Amino acid sequence: MKYKLKHQTIYTYVNSVHNYQSILCLQPQNSAKQICKNFKIDIEPKPSKIYSRTDYFGNIQHYFSLHESHKSLKVTVSSEIEVLNNVVQPLNPISCEEARIKFRTNHALKTEVLQYQLPSQFISWDEEIIAFAQSCLIPEVSLFEAILDLIKKIYTEFQFKSGATNVNTPLKTVLKERKGVCQDFSHLAIACLRSVGIPARYVSGYIETLPPKGKPKLEGSDASHAWISVYIPEMGWCEFDPTNNMIPQQRHIVTAYGRDFADVSPMKGIIFSSGDHKVKVEVDVIPVAEFI
Repeated sequence: MKYKLKHQTIYTYVNSVHNYQSILCLQPQNSAKQICKNFKIDIEPKPSKIYSRTDYFGNIQHYFSLHESHKSLKVTVSSEIEVLNNVVQPLNPISCEEARIKFRTNHALKTEVLQYQLPSQFISWDEEIIAFAQSCLIPEVSLFEAILDLIKKIYTEFQFKSGATNVNTPLKTVLKERKGVCQDFSHLAIACLRSVGIPARYVSGYIETLPPKGKPKLEGSDASHAWISVYIPEMGWCEFDPTNNMIPQQRHIVTAYGRDFADVSPMKGIIFSSGDHKVKVEVDVIPVAEFI
């Protein structure tokens, strides 16, 4: 599947900003699963230079600074993406307990995945999260099937409600109130998996949304999305979407991988100013027949 992708972020400030430093994590990955072409960044006001680097997790980041006074900032990134047909088949029927033993006893494997088994900035767990995890991640059950059970449980028992949480809402609150957004559901799924010794990481990106039947697709109506990647021995990293109860395929576009949202925040920075600000984000994921 081929897409034209556009992500626009507009900040407006009550008072002028005199100095701004920012890191972007918005460039879709090139991998065996997808191809990113013609990536472009437009920033207003225009910085003198944009620097790029590859971070510890293999994500491409861009850094820029603005030293002129401004009351609005617009960052627009665009690219062309081809998502390849990656059908995942559960080739390894390894059980949850067998996988946990491998992660404990295989030194090379443990070294590779340990950072995705530990608590991180937005992911920790308590007895209630462990109990929630153990209701699906049963020792003798196939790990792949148990993960499918976990994401189905989150999908069916939790309500997707925009604005019900923010990035700092504790997972215990999400678990108690049974509502949130894709970021919360991904963090919860990862916490469940890590709590029983299974390595899992956070995936940021986009998903093509479909308009109601008979209705046109509105400009800017798509959104950033989050899902999870779980290491299954002999299969490697496998992706699951708890928000939609599905295995990501050609409608999912990957931007970055990390331990949690803190590692892959699309745009973060420091401003030298005072007063309030507003932010508006618009995303378009438009399918195309062929790239021009």
